[in-house]
Amino acid sequence: AEFWQNVKVPGDAADLNQALENAGRVADFMEFGELMVKDAIERKESCGCHFNTAYQTADHEALRDDENFCHVSAWEYTGPDTDPIHHREPLYFENVELTQRSYK
Repeated sequence: AEFWQNVKVPGDAADLNQALENAGRVADFMEFGELMVKDAIERKESCGCHFNTAYQTADHEALRDDENFCHVSAWEYTGPDTDPIHHREPLYFENVELTQRSYK
């Protein structure tokens, strides 16, 4: 909401549509960034390059939690100024075993 209250769109009648389109894209990127941060905060583990210093092994490797976070997340938009709904779909692996990785 603050973005749209304070946004300044430059230009005149000849190029205003392009400027408005660009402002909309910036707003989309900001909303997407906020959602990525929300998703990262909810994830109570480290996995691959998604490293969280609060979840690491004694050797400072990523500490996975496959029991609680072996899923795909999708976030449902519920409107402006309301929290999105987090949907989870479990992942099942038939041919591979999930293991703790080492990048050393």
